[in-house]
Amino acid sequence: MPIRHTLTGLSLAVIAWLTACAPTTRVTLLPQASGKASAVEVSTSKGSQRIDQPYQVAEVGRSGDLSLATTTAEAVRERHPQLLALQPPTAERFTLEFDPGTSALTPESLTRLEAVIRNAQSRSGGEIIVTGHTDRQGPLEANDALSLERAQAVRALLVERGFNAERIEAVGRGEREPLVPTDDEVVEPRNRRADIEVR
Repeated sequence: MPIRHTLTGLSLAVIAWLTACAPTTRVTLLPQASGKASAVEVSTSKGSQRIDQPYQVAEVGRSGDLSLATTTAEAVRERHPQLLALQPPTAERFTLEFDPGTSALTPESLTRLEAVIRNAQSRSGGEIIVTGHTDRQGPLEANDALSLERAQAVRALLVERGFNAERIEAVGRGEREPLVPTDDEVVEPRNRRADIEVR
């Protein structure tokens, strides 16, 4: 009987197929390291079941019937040590701020850049995503361009310090994702930033 697993959000699931003597499927939802909510929907010809709480389990019986159960972190570690060992290290996030209207980092952020580099170099195959942002001062189009310039400036600094350029992605989000929501044309230094994810 076909079983469809639909993942929503950035969910992480452990899926275990059991032997012929117990022909069931179990889908266990693990918590996100970031704390963000996630969910999995398990569907068979007899219905579907959504699990959206950490350590909830959807179990599929021999005939395709679905049931809910719960487990614990300890039970998952005992049952699936090899699968858990395959998980990549948790991504780390850093934030650097910029001088107003420029793609120049503040002196404090230049100092924090060293921690970003050390962290990225300590990970095998580590990737970096740099997302530039602006406050809401100025036109939307100009802020889009400035946010990308900021991301590209951080990327260039990382490359100058010896990091592999192919492992760094730079994107701009303009004023769309403020750290501190404000009205239009309000100056907010904390929104003039680059968010850096090292994974």
